[in-house]
Amino acid sequence: MSHSLTPRDDSNLPALPAQPLIRLDAYVAEDGSTVVNGHLLEMSGTRPSNEALLDAVAMFARTIGAPVAATVIDRPAQQVARLRVHPDGSSLTIAEEDDLPPGPERTAAEEAAFPPLARVERIIQHARRGELHAAFVLAGALREHLTLRRGADDQLAMEARAIEAYIAFQRADYMVATTLALTVARIRCRTDLERAAPDVARATAAWQRLMDEGQGAARGQELLLMWDRLAEAGLLREPAHLAVVESVRSRLRRGSGPVPAPPAAPPAVTAGPSPAAPEDKPLKPARRGLRRFTRRPGSPAGS
Repeated sequence: MSHSLTPRDDSNLPALPAQPLIRLDAYVAEDGSTVVNGHLLEMSGTRPSNEALLDAVAMFARTIGAPVAATVIDRPAQQVARLRVHPDGSSLTIAEEDDLPPGPERTAAEEAAFPPLARVERIIQHARRGELHAAFVLAGALREHLTLRRGADDQLAMEARAIEAYIAFQRADYMVATTLALTVARIRCRTDLERAAPDVARATAAWQRLMDEGQGAARGQELLLMWDRLAEAGLLREPAHLAVVESVRSRLRRGSGPVPAPPAAPPAVTAGPSPAAPEDKPLKPARRGLRRFTRRPGSPAGS
């Protein structure tokens, strides 16, 4: 499985525009690893992730001398929390309906302040140093926030998911790599079939590493359906891809029993822009006054 990790632009340093209510983004992974604006926080001892997160955002607020907003994807809680953090360290959560309205201008402003390509560069640096856990968490944070802002079928969100799949493959986490890469392939087959073959090939490469035939059979059938669609459209032009298709057929023939075929057109995402792919665990909006992200000036997090 190959995927280019070469950045496309060298001028990707985060900017700090003097705008009212600068918005940061944060991410808490399933294992508690915490990311703020594309930087993985160092967690010492048993320090809670919410405390580290609030301290990092408050430090930013003190640096610019103004309150900041933060959108927190909290995977252990499966929530999206929206925060207001002040330079004195105090913070509160608000409901989704109280937040600034979403839209292209807000998304553009947020990504101009902290460019996605700068984050890709940081992921690359971790991967090149062999720091695959850090690279994987940062890639997941980038993919989650781009998907939340732009939808799963956005080009940047798809690229982030493909990078995350590549790093999962490098970590030998082949089930996660297959799931992520299959989502990219599904979306590409639905939105741009002409460019889908490399994505289907990457998903197949991850799938071929799955040892459990029960886990791999249904995914293999879906991959075969994708390859058949490409063949029908006359898009199987490379001999290597023809060999890959035959390897999928051969493995499925060796399976322990018949596998029901997937629907004729398995949906990658719902029609039109969507907030998440089906296999992404759904996030619910956090309520106002969420205790773990609320604190008074000079108080520890959660008080």
